[in-house]
Amino acid sequence: MTTYETFRHLHYQDKPLILGNAWNAFSAQLLEKNGFQAIATSSGAIAQTLGFDDGEKISFEDLMFVVKKMAAVINVPFTVDLERGYGPEASKISNNIERLHEAGVVGINIEDSYWENGKRQLVPADIFGKKLADIKTYLVKKNINFLINARIDAFLLKLPNAVDTTLERIRIYESSGADGIFTPFVKEEEPIRQITSSTSLPINVVSMPGLPGFDKLTEWGVRRISLGSSLFRASYKNTELLIQSLNASQSVSGLN
Repeated sequence: MTTYETFRHLHYQDKPLILGNAWNAFSAQLLEKNGFQAIATSSGAIAQTLGFDDGEKISFEDLMFVVKKMAAVINVPFTVDLERGYGPEASKISNNIERLHEAGVVGINIEDSYWENGKRQLVPADIFGKKLADIKTYLVKKNINFLINARIDAFLLKLPNAVDTTLERIRIYESSGADGIFTPFVKEEEPIRQITSSTSLPINVVSMPGLPGFDKLTEWGVRRISLGSSLFRASYKNTELLIQSLNASQSVSGLN
């Protein structure tokens, strides 16, 4: 079984795939060492590590540098948060995906929203669906096996009709060739059940305050659970506490 085939299979197990989101080679190694079956990047964590905000503020070359370092030290399937794709057109995004594939990556997230005048908004569903279809056509032509996880940002944007918007976009993205659907910031039972029952594609949710336990999410039909940037935030929150303790105690004893 290839790494891609393994990754795809992990989305159809009895229990959801718990996806460990890393931000450098060492964090990726720690996740693999502790039993995570697949590793992903966290775009926000990588950006902050490099001194930038999330939202494609780093260059694709900077992203590739980090990705290559991570890919070189892990053996489990590896997927990348590609945000909007690092390119305005499907052809540029497809070229980016091909470079990721050459580095050992087997999947991406790609999101259906964008920033304009300081405000995030959804790309029209038909336009985003066409982009997905064009990317998929390119990958098939190149004989590249790659899992495309289409992110729907209706809940992230707190739209009043978030469920209906999500269901409509799932239908379009599935017909456009998406291999999975990512619905960040949904955590309640009823909308999750509506979403998971609307498609045969694996549904992905993300770590957030109030997200139910893995058993409940399994019962509700979720197939993939991402840590997102939560592990990164927790790690650096703990680091800050250690720094504060060092300053207060005037000793390094708390670091040993």
